[in-house]
Amino acid sequence: MGGSGKVRVGVIGAGSWAVSNHIPVLAGREDVELVSVVRKGAEALQFVQDRFGFAHASEDYRDALEQGLDAVVVAGPSALHHEHAKAALEAGANVLCEKPVTIDPADAWDIHETAQRLGRHLLISFGWNYGPLGIEAKRLMTDGGGVGDIEHVMVQMASGTRELLKATGAYEGSAADIMPDWDTWTDPKISGGGYAPAQLSHAMGMAMWLTGDRAAQVFGFMNNVDARVDLHDAIAIRYASGATGTLSGASCPGPANADDTLDEIWPRHQLLIRVYGSAGQLILDFERDFLWHYADDTDNKVDLPPSAGLYTCDGPPNTLVDLTLGKDVPNRSPGDLGARTVEVVYAAYESVRSGAPAPVAGVGA
Repeated sequence: MGGSGKVRVGVIGAGSWAVSNHIPVLAGREDVELVSVVRKGAEALQFVQDRFGFAHASEDYRDALEQGLDAVVVAGPSALHHEHAKAALEAGANVLCEKPVTIDPADAWDIHETAQRLGRHLLISFGWNYGPLGIEAKRLMTDGGGVGDIEHVMVQMASGTRELLKATGAYEGSAADIMPDWDTWTDPKISGGGYAPAQLSHAMGMAMWLTGDRAAQVFGFMNNVDARVDLHDAIAIRYASGATGTLSGASCPGPANADDTLDEIWPRHQLLIRVYGSAGQLILDFERDFLWHYADDTDNKVDLPPSAGLYTCDGPPNTLVDLTLGKDVPNRSPGDLGARTVEVVYAAYESVRSGAPAPVAGVGA
């Protein structure tokens, strides 16, 4: 850290989501110095630099890594995450990487192993893991008795992303002044796909954090309708533990009336996770702020604060700073978790291409 004692932060990929979430969270901390920002497009780059007061700006991420950064947010297109995150780790920074971590699982595991080897902190941007509902659910699975041996996991998600994935409108998390680059979301070579990486990686980031499991075999059906990428997904999973699971995702329309906002149509993501085991079950409903745990004849409907399941993403950037400062705080979205979610998405697309179940490399079915 610099002489001021502040964490010197750089942002590689200052697109719509970084501008609407990560950078404002970081800018709101007195112990952070916004040192360098990177994105393509000179005009947009200048806009972001001026708005948040970054000392340095460049269209080349290598220039940013020469500024002596303590922490880096990697938020560009998924196809570039491996290159950017690994370079930042090797340059001496702790890293927060957007999801999906990478397109290829091997790249995600490489980032994780690089962080482990260098003793760096690597976090993935799974916001629900840092919210009240997710934190209490994790506690119930670890210190609260769990559900016995996990036998089946159901994950169901829907969100108002149809216009975004069809390249006809923005996502509700987008910054008003920085519109999303359509190819970042709708060109499979850049995005890795559609709803599966864009949204279901979030859902699996929560589910697999609860179970600690890893997919071994995946079978998928997908429906693109008239888009370049999948809008709807139906995926079956056999886990390494022997448990079975389902993963369902739906990209739904936004407002039909131009005067309406997307928040009015989709005020909450619909995310439901059910974990069934030999001794009980755990049910999480993020849309309805509902958490129920049953185990060993104990019925526990958890009393949660209002909006406990609302998606927010201040936890990951704040934790990045706290860990860099040496604070004893948990990393609720580590690199290996991100890699395990990428394995599911990647295998689902392999299955759709082949019409058969796809094995996960290195995992016995």
